[in-house]
Order: sequence, then structure tokens, then C-alpha cells
Amino acid sequence: MHSLLVIEPAGTENPEEARSSDGPDHILSTCGYVVGTAASPEQAAPFIGDADAFILNLPVTDISHWRTLLVRQRIAPVIWWCTPHTANLSVSACGDDIMVDGILSPAMKPPEIHWTLHFSARQCFERKQWLKEREQLLSRIEERKWIDMAKGILSKAKNISESEAYDLLRKQAMNERKRIVDVATSIVKVYQMLQDQT
Repeated sequence: MHSLLVIEPAGTENPEEARSSDGPDHILSTCGYVVGTAASPEQAAPFIGDADAFILNLPVTDISHWRTLLVRQRIAPVIWWCTPHTANLSVSACGDDIMVDGILSPAMKPPEIHWTLHFSARQCFERKQWLKEREQLLSRIEERKWIDMAKGILSKAKNISESEAYDLLRKQAMNERKRIVDVATSIVKVYQMLQDQT
């Protein structure tokens, strides 16, 4: 991890803190990172492509909005910069569905910052893998639904068992050089169209 984008929206940022040695851009720069800063989505846009992580120096209530904007353009760890200024909300804000990969604070020493960024990156990419696997599983479940519906239609229409209907689907898919789910989807859609007409 080398390049970081710090988000400090105007109006929520404490300007004196940003210019001081407690500001995230100063602390992260002294740890050896290349730091870009932005106060709006327009300012952030040029930095997003090169950022290895996003550091959000803002109140908890603004995290979800910014996280959505950033990860829509690039999957990278989203880390909250926790200070008395950004954590000044009541405990009820902790119940919000806020997804961050890690938390940094000005009190951390450089080794703690490095390890937090390292573990945050791991957390981010593990979640990315889980989301990909989830999408694949949902896709397989959806395909299975179409195949099961087509088997039911074929077994009823041809008065055959569901295993024979599956064999028929498989043969048709091989003959047409299509995936079995595509053949199944066609059968179900034609059947539904015919049912709608009667």
C-alpha cells in the first residue's frame, strides 16, 4: 500500500486540525505514504484510480454515503480516521450499518498505522471475494430454478419422469450448442406465453 486518498469534506473538517501535525494527511505522509486530499466527489475523482485505500476523516453518519461513492469507482479499503471531532455522536450512531475495513487515529504510531492499513486491505479483498462467491451462488440458484421449472413442464407435457426430462434438456442443449439453462429458460418462457394466451 503506497497511495492514500483522504476525504475531508468542507464543513465537517476542523481546518486547524488538518493543518496541524494531528491531521491525517500530515501523519500519513510522515509514515511514508503518498497522500491526496479531497473535500468533494469532484475533487476526489482524479485520485480514486491511483488510491490504494480511502481514509475518511469525517463523522460516522457520512461514512456510508462516501463509501458508496468511492467503491462504485474502485474497490479499495475504506478506513475511518477516528478523532474526537469525527466521533462526537451519540452511541446510537454505532447501530448504523456502517462498513469500514479499519480504523485509524492520530494517536497511532507508524507501525500501528502500517499494520492497520495492511489488515484493512486484507479485510477489503476478502469481502470482495465473498461478494463474488455470493453472486456466483445466487446465479447458480437462479439457473437451477429455470432448469427445475423446465423439467416440470417437460415431464407434465410429455408424461415422463423429471430425470428423463433433464436428459431431454441436456440433449437439446448439446444439439443446439447452448447451455442447459438457456434451453430451459426458452422452454419456460414459451410455456408461459402459451399459458397467457389461453
